[in-house]
Amino acid sequence: MMRHHAGAIVLPAGAYDADVVILSLDRAVETLAAISSALAQTGVSRHVFVVDQGSGPETLARLAAKLTGRGDATLVALDHNCGVPGGRNIGSALGHGRVIFGLDNDAEFADRTTLARSVAVLDTDQSLAAIGCRIVLHSNGADDLSSWGYPESLLCHAAEAFDTVTFVGAGHAIRRAAWHACEGYDEALHFCWEEFDFCQRAIEQGWRIRYRGDIAVRHKVSVERRVAWSGARWFHFVRNRLYIAHKWGAGWLTLLPRIGYYVVKGIRNGLLAQTLRAVPAAIRLSSGVTVRRHCPAARDYMRANDAAYRGGFVSRSRNSIGKISGLSMR
Repeated sequence: MMRHHAGAIVLPAGAYDADVVILSLDRAVETLAAISSALAQTGVSRHVFVVDQGSGPETLARLAAKLTGRGDATLVALDHNCGVPGGRNIGSALGHGRVIFGLDNDAEFADRTTLARSVAVLDTDQSLAAIGCRIVLHSNGADDLSSWGYPESLLCHAAEAFDTVTFVGAGHAIRRAAWHACEGYDEALHFCWEEFDFCQRAIEQGWRIRYRGDIAVRHKVSVERRVAWSGARWFHFVRNRLYIAHKWGAGWLTLLPRIGYYVVKGIRNGLLAQTLRAVPAAIRLSSGVTVRRHCPAARDYMRANDAAYRGGFVSRSRNSIGKISGLSMR
C-alpha cells in the first residue's frame, strides 16, 4: 500500500524535463542532504519524488517536515520494502518528466547543473536509453571503486565518456520512453543487478547506454541500511546474475563454470553458505520465465562495449578469485 505523506498531492501538469527519484529507508541525515541537492538543481524543470520503504516514524517525520508545503516534491510512504527495482518503478511511475534521474539516498549531485546536463545529453542523442554518472566519494572526490560497474581496464578513463552495457544506480538518468519500452525494472531481483538487467532489454531493443565521466554524483557510501557482503549482498549478487544469464538463453549446464567460480569465490570470502543458497534460488526464480536470446546486433554491441575490455570468462575468473572488491564481476 502507498500513501501520500507530504509535499505536492497534485502531480505536475504539462510537459517538464525530469523526475528525480530517491528511495528512502532510514538514513535521515543522508536522505535529507540528497533531497536538498535535488531541490537545488537549476536550469531544468523537475519534480522530486521520495519513496519511503519503511523508515521509522522519526525519520519519516523529518522527511515530511522537509517537503511539507512544497509544490515541486512529493513524499510517498510504502507499507513495506519493495526492493530497489520495485521502489524505483513506483517512483518513476508517479511522474511524467521525459527523463528519470535515480539518485541514491546517500548521494548528492556534484553541482547545481548536474541534472540539467544529464537531460541535455539524452536530448542531444536520441539513441541513448540511459546514461551513468561518474560516482565519486563525497569526502574527497576520488572515484568510488565500490561503485565502478564497468570493466576494470576502463577505470583509467573514468573522467571520459564511453558506450557500455550498464550504469551504476547511485546516479543515473533514463529516458522515460526507454523506461516504458523496457517495462521498467524487473522487481523479482529486489536488490543487485537491476540496472544491468534493464540495460540488457534496452540494448536488445536497439538502444545504447553511455557512461559520462564529466557528469558526477558524490557518494557517501553510508553503512546504515547498506546490504553488506557478509549479510545478503553476495546471495543476491549470485542469484540475480545467474537468473539474468538464464533469462537470456544460458542453460544451467552452460552456467556450471560460472557457478563453480562463485563457489570458489564464496569459499575464499567465507560466504559459501550464501552461494549454495543462491544457486537453487536462481533456478526457482527462473521458473516460468520466458527464455530469450539476444539478437545479433545486441550481441555485437555487448562484445564491442564490454566483453572486448574483459577477456574471456576463464581469464577473468583466474584474475579475480580472491577477495570481493567493489569492481564489478560480470
